[in-house]
Amino acid sequence: MTSNKEPRIGVGVFVMNADGKFVLGKRKGSHGASGHLEFGESFETCSEREILEETGLQIRNIRFLTATNSVFEAEGKHYVTIFMAAVLSNDSDQPEILEPEKCTAWEWASWDELRAEGVSQLSSGSNHTGRELFLPLLSLIEQRPDFRV
Repeated sequence: MTSNKEPRIGVGVFVMNADGKFVLGKRKGSHGASGHLEFGESFETCSEREILEETGLQIRNIRFLTATNSVFEAEGKHYVTIFMAAVLSNDSDQPEILEPEKCTAWEWASWDELRAEGVSQLSSGSNHTGRELFLPLLSLIEQRPDFRV
């Protein structure tokens, strides 16, 4: 059976602080609630726009990291997620919840913490009791095992 649904392009940004941690949001919904590449937009422009809209943070040194391919079977969605990295323009800035309908909290996390959560979630499946990562982050951990931010 073929589907006439086409993959969407999502953009995820690792915004790093001076301590080497990045901003991690607790989402309300599934992938696709935010972070889409708009027509004619560069990855860098999308990253800057989305981070400002969602957190109020200004970023700089925006660069491409990698991409993943995620299929959300239950939702009937297919995403290619472009992962970018950036640093805070001002190290003392903190993220704000500017889109409470999409995100309930922001926290700082390290890649090692996130990766450990993802490995645990992937290995325990529905029995996972820790932080639940959304599929593109799990895809990143699974598809790019040597990935480092």
